[in-house]
Amino acid sequence: MYVSGMRRMVAASAVAVLAGSGILLTAGGASAADPTPVGTSGQQAAPAAPAVAEPKGKVVANGGLWVHQDATTTSKRLNLLPQGSVVALQCKKVAQNVDGNKVWYKLGAGKPGWVTARYVQNLAAVPYCK
Repeated sequence: MYVSGMRRMVAASAVAVLAGSGILLTAGGASAADPTPVGTSGQQAAPAAPAVAEPKGKVVANGGLWVHQDATTTSKRLNLLPQGSVVALQCKKVAQNVDGNKVWYKLGAGKPGWVTARYVQNLAAVPYCK
């Protein structure tokens, strides 16, 4: 009985060491050192969705490109983007025709305004606005 008692003690010590190191997994797959937050209901919180980078576009207009409040050249001008600047684009929509192009981009990265796609080289696919 002395040998079986020693085995239990060694096994219990090994379990404690492995659990403390995060190597030991329970039947559910979570370890004692699992950093996943647990909600108040005892269930694990869903992992945060990875941030999706917004598509970008490069201003190709000589002299820069005006940002408008709405997708029309007659709406209020908000600011001027310099030629060559790269901006985040949230989405696009069909609006006023500018030199044969009816697409306008809504700025992304929390910036207000719209720019005509006629003078923006999109560097990635831009989805339509919902």
